[in-house]
Amino acid sequence: MLNVIFCLFFLVSFINACYLLLQGQTDIFETIVKALFEASEQGFKISIGLTGMLCLWLGLLKVGEKSGLTNLIAKALRPLFKKIMPDVPENHPAIGSMVMNMAANFLGLDNAATPMGLKAMEQLQELNQDKDRASPAQILFMVINTTAVTFIPINILMYRQMLGSLNPAAVFVPILLATSVSTLVGFLAVAVVQKLNIFNKVVLAYLAFFLSIVGGLAYYFTTIPSELRLEYSSIFANFVLMTFVVMFILAGIVKRLNVYEVFIDGAKEGFDVAIKIIPYLVAMLCAIAVFRSSGVMDLLISWMTALFEAIGLNTDFVPALPTALMKPLSGSGARAMMIETLSHYGPNSFEGFVASVMQGSTETTFYVLAVYFGAVKIRKTGEALPCALIADFAGLTAAVVFSYVFF
Repeated sequence: MLNVIFCLFFLVSFINACYLLLQGQTDIFETIVKALFEASEQGFKISIGLTGMLCLWLGLLKVGEKSGLTNLIAKALRPLFKKIMPDVPENHPAIGSMVMNMAANFLGLDNAATPMGLKAMEQLQELNQDKDRASPAQILFMVINTTAVTFIPINILMYRQMLGSLNPAAVFVPILLATSVSTLVGFLAVAVVQKLNIFNKVVLAYLAFFLSIVGGLAYYFTTIPSELRLEYSSIFANFVLMTFVVMFILAGIVKRLNVYEVFIDGAKEGFDVAIKIIPYLVAMLCAIAVFRSSGVMDLLISWMTALFEAIGLNTDFVPALPTALMKPLSGSGARAMMIETLSHYGPNSFEGFVASVMQGSTETTFYVLAVYFGAVKIRKTGEALPCALIADFAGLTAAVVFSYVFF
């Protein structure tokens, strides 16, 4: 999919540039080539500039992982999985793997979440009677995985910081609310399709706890004057982030870890990650730069603006929609779209704010489904994709709504 998008951006841009050349815009190719070179340089600078932040957070997350925080969250979620996946035996190892995957996603431990998720799919496949068709448990796990709440959107905060945002953490609360909507809608969509009994004490207790946290947070911010919500969101986010930092360190001390050495081990991975993302970021930023400088991006945005104006909606959010359109298809593509929006409109702009919240509101649905189902050779994915796309739409819509509320 990413290959198709990458090639399509260049081909469509070239065709549109040829049309503009025939219309008398003789400098169009000079503009495109200049944007292409600038984007390649920007991609390299951003990747290198992220090294320090990556080292910091990967070091802290390594301490959190080694201290057992992930296991603690896993234990807390285990009773819920027993109820929503009745076809999986109570003590089956798949439950542990799924819960660990969710816990890792919650803490932002992407590197740990993927292998745990793949292990969970393999274990669920052992229980699956029809090896070509996804089981109800696999479908539910996948939809939850594609919408999983990430409490610490580290990558988004890092890019905003790198690009000069005055309040990088201001998007923290809107992202948390939007991704919570996505997860809840995804879970309910599968529950309806699979006719799950969600009206039992255990499931209702978890839902009530989840809704009380998210709903309480949303209600609290509605009581704050609109001109202060962004400031309060930033204060809350920075307090929570610093609390997590201290919590990781205290957990390491309690477990009698050499916190400094564990931190260093995790931080070493930060440099490797920064180097690895350079070609991917440069590739997508170059493709998007060509797409915009050729006039195609502006043409697409003008069409969408006209559509939403006809409906009677405010169209200030439209320039951020390319991130939303890319998000279900490609994580790196959506990230590059977000960076391009932040760079073009400014890191403190409303458009950049919306793009940031959209980026954190949901997961890369097609990629996740392809990787996880492909790993166990499942071809018939049932209602997984429709339910996941419904959740994506809900999360992205919520991202727009909460952006207007908070910005």
